Amino acid sequence: MDDALAPEDAKLVTLARGARARVGARTGAALRDETGRTYSGADVEIPSLQISALALAVAQALAAGATGAEAAAVVGAPPTSADLDILRDLGGVGVPVLACAADGTVLSRTVTG
Repeated sequence: MDDALAPEDAKLVTLARGARARVGARTGAALRDETGRTYSGADVEIPSLQISALALAVAQALAAGATGAEAAAVVGAPPTSADLDILRDLGGVGVPVLACAADGTVLSRTVTG
């Protein structure tokens, strides 16, 4: 994992990696809401339901009453534009998103637009 990450961002990467590994998913994601609570998820792909890891993490945050997002991390595949739109709907413009390799290495940093 990138040693330059702040501890709270490193936690997001760890949670995203764990969510991915638990179920053998291609992608895992985690987000931190406006109060510092964290949520994680992995891709869901069954015939009747497909949801990305980041969309699942956002859905969990919303279901728990979150009204904003501070940051997110996606491990295994970069977030899609649809993922960034979903995160923007919760957190607004400018939410930082880390895209990471499976080992947690930060590949890129972006923000919701």
